Amino acid sequence: MIEAKILLDSCVWAGTKNPLIEAGCDVVWVGDFLKDPGDEAINRFAYKEKRILITLDKDFGELAVFRREPHCGIIRIVDHSATELGSVSRQILEKYRSELINSAIITVDKQKVRIRLDE
Repeated sequence: MIEAKILLDSCVWAGTKNPLIEAGCDVVWVGDFLKDPGDEAINRFAYKEKRILITLDKDFGELAVFRREPHCGIIRIVDHSATELGSVSRQILEKYRSELINSAIITVDKQKVRIRLDE
């Protein structure tokens, strides 16, 4: 059981929810909102709700790093198919839990995982 609070960005396939829920996560998907509120509002919502944000979008890392917007961990997945997003997310949540608890920004592509810890 992972037991994490997750916010899936609207660009993440809705089918990603099920494997995370099965792993014990509390999952909210921005695609279920009436309207996409934009990156800044999504980031604020994730932080307020103490949710790890999972996205395909590099803009959240820029909000966190360059604008120093607070966050509760960001996972950015690159170059994976929609159907891989659930299993990749689960693997990252399981393997890098302690880093995410410390508000890490994790970028995952086919070749490597990069971790940036807040300073």
